[in-house]
Amino acid sequence: MAIDTFFAFFGTYADVEDAKADYDAVKDLHVEAGLIDAYDAAVIERRADGKVKIVAKHETPTRVGGVLGGGVGLATGLVIALFPAAAIGTGLLAGTTAGGAIMGAVVGHAAAGMSRKDLKEVGEALDAGTAGLVVVGVSDMEAKIEKAMAKAEKIEAKQLQADAEAIEADANES
Repeated sequence: MAIDTFFAFFGTYADVEDAKADYDAVKDLHVEAGLIDAYDAAVIERRADGKVKIVAKHETPTRVGGVLGGGVGLATGLVIALFPAAAIGTGLLAGTTAGGAIMGAVVGHAAAGMSRKDLKEVGEALDAGTAGLVVVGVSDMEAKIEKAMAKAEKIEAKQLQADAEAIEADANES
């Protein structure tokens, strides 16, 4: 098994526009570095009724989400692990059974790549804001990603381990 170590950043925001601005800054950072395929990101919005919706996402096409065509990467997987109803609100479950299998594999592996304690802390931090930005990036971009999330009220950084081959195998079995 080839376990890859990533860093997951969870930023909380008072405003979804600030989260989108940092999402764009993270994207620009990766474009400038020639690493557009080295990160996943998802912007979430907490509505007045308490429901969480994914309003923007970038999935790395060379990792599982793009390879299998499911459009679900590690950042989206973490969001759904923390807020399962977000998958329904964004139509991610409206696709085919195969899409659901891919999503299930990615969500399971994303959640398993972090400790329960870390997931709980991140969920509580994201609960505190109106919006959030989840970014999963390679470890050598850690400081740059955190700096690009300049509008965040708070940033939690956690280590995430994932095995892309195992995720793909699990999704193909389902």
